[in-house]
Amino acid sequence: QVQLVESGGGLVQAGGSLRLSCAASGRTFSTKSMGWFRQIPGKEREFVAAITGSGGFTSYADSVKGRFTISRDNAKNTVYLQMNTLKAEDTAVYYCAANSNRYASSSISTYYAYWGQGTQVTVSS
Repeated sequence: QVQLVESGGGLVQAGGSLRLSCAASGRTFSTKSMGWFRQIPGKEREFVAAITGSGGFTSYADSVKGRFTISRDNAKNTVYLQMNTLKAEDTAVYYCAANSNRYASSSISTYYAYWGQGTQVTVSS
């Protein structure tokens, strides 16, 4: 069982930056691929970024490519999402997710077995 806790959300003006963190429980964090997703009310959960267990491979949604960066610190059991040049359309609840396949990440939400509770990001225009 993996428990995930997100933090770092908040209110920011358009053009600003935020860094989200997701802390994972357990001693097997490096064996997990990790993803970030976001959701606004009434819409499906949307893929944002993903990273493999070693951090050697990352992937991004086209809407955030060049603005967001996913990274991880396996010594701290934490994955990060650095969000720059934020836009109003980035407003959502952001979730981190984990899967036990360290070698392959995915943009598909059903691939991930473990989820955090989410953190709200609000970008004012």
